[in-house]
This record gives sequence, structure tokens and C-alpha cells, in this order.
Amino acid sequence: MNKTLSLLFLLITSLTTQAQNFNYGAITHDDYQFDRKTLDSNANAIVLKEFGTASIQLDDNTHSLVLIFEHHVKIKIYNKEGFKEANIVIPTYKDSNREETISELKASTFNYVDNNFVETVMDKKAVFTENRSKYTRLTKFTLPNLKEGSVIEYSYILRSPNLFNYKTWEFQGDIPKVSSEYVAYIPGIYNYNVSLRGFQKLTDQKSELSKECLRLSGVAIDCSKMTYLMKNVPAFIEEDNMTAPSNFKSAIYFELSDVQNINGGKTSYTKTWKDVDYELSNYKTLGDQMKRKDVFKELIPTITKGSTDDLEKAKAIYNYIKKQIKWNNYYGIYSEDNIKRALDTRTGNVADVNLSLIAALSAANLDAEAVLLSTRDNGTVNKLYPVMSDFNYLVAKVNIGDKSYLLDATEPLLPFALLPLRCINDQGRVINLKKPSYWIDLIASQKSTTNYVLTGKMTTDGKIIGTLLTHSMGYSAYAKRKDISRYNSPDEYVEKLDERLTRIKILEHSISNLDSVENALTEKYEIEFTVNDGSNNKQFYFSPFFINPISKNPFNLNERTYPVDLGAASDERIVINVTLPGNYELLEKPKDMAVGLPNAGGKYLLQTGLQDNTISVNQIMQLNHAIYQADEYLYLKEFYSKIIQNQKTEFLLKKAN
Repeated sequence: MNKTLSLLFLLITSLTTQAQNFNYGAITHDDYQFDRKTLDSNANAIVLKEFGTASIQLDDNTHSLVLIFEHHVKIKIYNKEGFKEANIVIPTYKDSNREETISELKASTFNYVDNNFVETVMDKKAVFTENRSKYTRLTKFTLPNLKEGSVIEYSYILRSPNLFNYKTWEFQGDIPKVSSEYVAYIPGIYNYNVSLRGFQKLTDQKSELSKECLRLSGVAIDCSKMTYLMKNVPAFIEEDNMTAPSNFKSAIYFELSDVQNINGGKTSYTKTWKDVDYELSNYKTLGDQMKRKDVFKELIPTITKGSTDDLEKAKAIYNYIKKQIKWNNYYGIYSEDNIKRALDTRTGNVADVNLSLIAALSAANLDAEAVLLSTRDNGTVNKLYPVMSDFNYLVAKVNIGDKSYLLDATEPLLPFALLPLRCINDQGRVINLKKPSYWIDLIASQKSTTNYVLTGKMTTDGKIIGTLLTHSMGYSAYAKRKDISRYNSPDEYVEKLDERLTRIKILEHSISNLDSVENALTEKYEIEFTVNDGSNNKQFYFSPFFINPISKNPFNLNERTYPVDLGAASDERIVINVTLPGNYELLEKPKDMAVGLPNAGGKYLLQTGLQDNTISVNQIMQLNHAIYQADEYLYLKEFYSKIIQNQKTEFLLKKAN
């Protein structure tokens, strides 16, 4: 999927593309009448033209180099559903010393009125900013006077101190694009690794020389003018069960390799892992914190009291850190201050929590390492060379005997050695203070498992009264415990659950192992629900699919070009036994099924019947793989479609004479 493009190759490649911006406000009848059928007949809006250019320039005020990025786009709106494309959000980076700024922003809406195009210019007061996080600011605005058929247009200039990643260009967005063109001016003293991600191909690309594009210390520097063009770009449709869209959208990425100094010599930015290992092991906010055994040395005997082996010690330390340091919901691979302060204040970011765990495990003479990773919503990391900005999360790894356990102490409701699903994303880099770093697969150590058992009796007035037992393990138990924890008490949770279950009334309840996260979570409910009103108990319909029914197919695309990533395998089993009030015969019933996915990917089994006046339902739904490749998508879609279709059928029961 990632195709690394050699900068040298681009410099000698010359194709016919001519980079050209388009005039602002020059709306044509072709724009207004553009037939969406040529791209996507279902599109609510289409990008007619998009042009961007980026260059490195010397800032006259600060006398430092900055990246100047200009963006210009024109969009056709077809219906009210397309109005959301007029809500524009431009993210910019900021920290205590540097920030990106937006200038020369203009935006207009064009409507065709009385045989003329009428422009409505956006009021500058309509632009506002929002601090999304410590490092991200959002510039937001909405185009005015929207109508079905409007053409909107906007442009702006972004100034950035960030030269390392230059400026990513996304060819693919959430609506189709007729044309998306990007021109990058790279000074000859800068060498970038350039990569094209995604499944769409470039329509054209070109590299040519731009003379004296930059002057530093009186020295004129030439640039490589690189042009990338993609035409007729389909929309990227996000669907459930995927990692970050940036992994799959077609886009050009830049990473700075080295800079040739004007006075001679070269500064390399693409380092080896050997270089990075040495640096990280000596960082005050990472390696130094891993070495802080002194913080826990006197606490370890108390924490591990009663532990008979190393695994029990590790579990005791893990539980101690979970209780002592509360996660402040910030990600990061570096400690915000130091782990001693995190322990004293009982709060910290992800790194504070898990570096404390590593130091405590080490203080107990256990072999502990740090694992740097990128969360599912942050994208995958570059494995060709270290790019530290790719990583946004740190967990612990403890090696006991011939087994290794990955630990994240930020979530009190997670059992030992089960990472949050947000961490299950490709591979992580293991940092060991004594050995070279290495890659490790980030795989869920448990399934999401749920078992339902309903045993009940049907009354003569058409009600079923019985006991529903639910056993949850792995990620299923974690999700349920987290859901319950949002309420003031389990009783309040059940009360709200009873309100949501419109057909089923909960009479009594008990929940076991709520805080014992290493054990299965067990819920027991005495329930009652009505099958029929009792007016015709001689013959009635009864649907057995009232426990976690599948009513909607999660896979609806005609084609999916990226994998289905569930994070973990799953196993759900449902057993129902309902005794009827008398002798009945079965006229109709849901068809018994045995449907499998290729490559032992999963199965759905259903058996239903009536024997000794007891209705029985046995249902098994297994998805054995955490990840299904794009070419398996249609099998999954058909798999769910067959299940949904069968679950529309019911029992038809007739009282025997």
C-alpha cells in the first residue's frame, strides 16, 4: 500500500502535467451544470477543482525559514445533504514556542440567479478559532447563503515552522474530486523522503527546476518543483471496524531526511534505531524514568507481600499502579514531568502511568521494557526509519519465564495483560535500556466473549417469565464494566437498562465480579416479557431473536479497499429454553443454519426446535480473525446478510388438539 518514491527518481521524471492554479471567483456554466454522474451519481457534493502549493521561504520578521502553504478549492453542492461540505475546519499546530497561522482567508458562495452568477462573500466575523487540545487549534467557518446547486469556493495561506513533515496533501476526501493538484517547491539543500499512500494512482507527476527560489545568507538556492496530479478521485467512505483513515486515504507524505548546510557539511534527520535507542535511553522524560527504581524500592515488599512467584508479583504491581495513579486522559510517549511527581500527585499522562509501572516492575527485579506505539486513530508508524512523531502512546512489557505480557495501567477495569483496543494497531517498538530496540506485534491477548442463557416458562396469557444469565469475558467484559461504571451504582445502571429494553421488564437482578476484573462478569436478571396478548393462545408467532439481534449489516459498501480491523476476535453464544403452557405443534420456524467464512474466518450456527413442549434455540456467532483483508469483505457482507435475513423469520406455534 505504501509506495516510497525516490526524490532522485522524481527529479529526472518529466511528464506533461502543467501546474496551474485557477482564478478565484471565475465560476462558469460548466461548474454550475457539472453532471455528478460522470463521477458518482450518489454524491451530495463534488470538488470541481483543488489546487495547493507549498514552499520554504525566509520570514522577514523572524529571519527563520517557514513553510508557506496555499490552498484553493471549489465545490459544487447538489442537495441539502451536501451542505455539510460548507462547514470548513482547518487544523493548525501550536506549542509554547511556535505556532502555525492562517492568513488571507476568503470564502464565497455562488448562486445562479436571473441568468447571472451572484456571489455572497463570507463575513470575516464568521471565522472563529477553537483550541482543540494543548497542541491543536481549529480555524472554523461556514460558507453563507447555501442553496441546492450552489458552488462554494475558498482559499487561504498557512504559515508553518514545521519543515520536517513539509506539508501532507490529501488527494482523497469524503466527497469525489474532479481534479486535485499539488505543487511542492523543495530547496536543493533539503532532501525529503516522499511517499504516496492509498490505493488511487497518480494521473500525472512532473519534476522540473525552479531557479533561485530561495536565498540564504546571500546564496541563491534552486528548487525542485514537483507537481502531483490526481483526477476523477472517488470519495473515501469510512466504515466501522477500521484504523485511522490516514492509513488508507490516497495522499502524499514528506519526511525530512537531511539538510545540506550552506557552509558545508550535512545535518541528518533520518536516524537509525541505534541512534534513537541511545537518545531515548538517556531522555529525562523516558529512559531516565524507566531507571527510577528508587521511587518504588521501599514500597515493593509491601506491594508484593504474599506473592509466591514473579507472575503474582507483576500482577500485584500492576494493580497497585492502576489504583495509585489516575490517567489524566492525555496520550504521550514522554513523562510530563517525572514519575515521582506522578506518584505524589496520583495523576499523569499515559507515559507517566506506564513508566511508573516499568520502574516498579524493575524495582521488583522483573525484566520490564517500554513499548512505543501508535493508537488506532493515529495511523501506523513508518518502519523504514524512526519517525518519533509517529508514536503517541507508551505501554509496559514484562518478561516472565518464556512468556511476555503487554500492560497498560491507565484503565482500572482492564485485567492483567489485556491492552485497550486503542493500542491494538499493527506493531510497536520495544525499548530496552540494555539491548537494541525491536518490533513487536500488537495483538489482542483475549477474545471478546459473551454467553447468554435464558431459561423460562410461558404463561397462558402469553408472557415469558424466566432467568437470563450473561457471562462476559475479555473485551466484552471490559466494555460492560465501563458502561456500568458510568452510573452511580449497578442498581442505577439496571434501572436505565430496564428503561431501554422496551419489550423486556427486569424484575430482579444481581451482578457478580464487577470489580474482580480477572474473572468473568456475570449478570443475572429475572425477566418478563409478552409474546402475545393471550387473546389467541391457540396459534401465535414468537421470534427467538430478542437477545442481541443483528438488525443492520455493518458492511454496506459495494467494495472496500481497506481491511476490516475488529481489533480482536469474538465469540457469542445464545441458549434459550422456554417451556410452553400445554401441548403445541410447530408449524413454522427459523431455518437451521451453518454458515462459514473462508480461511476458517468464522461461523454462524443456528439450531431451533420444539421438543417436550420446550422451545429451544442454540446460536453461535464466531469471528475468528481480528483482521479481514479487503478481498474478504464481500464474504463478510454476505455472511451478515444471510444471518439478518434468517432472523426475520419466527416460530409459528399451534396448540395441539
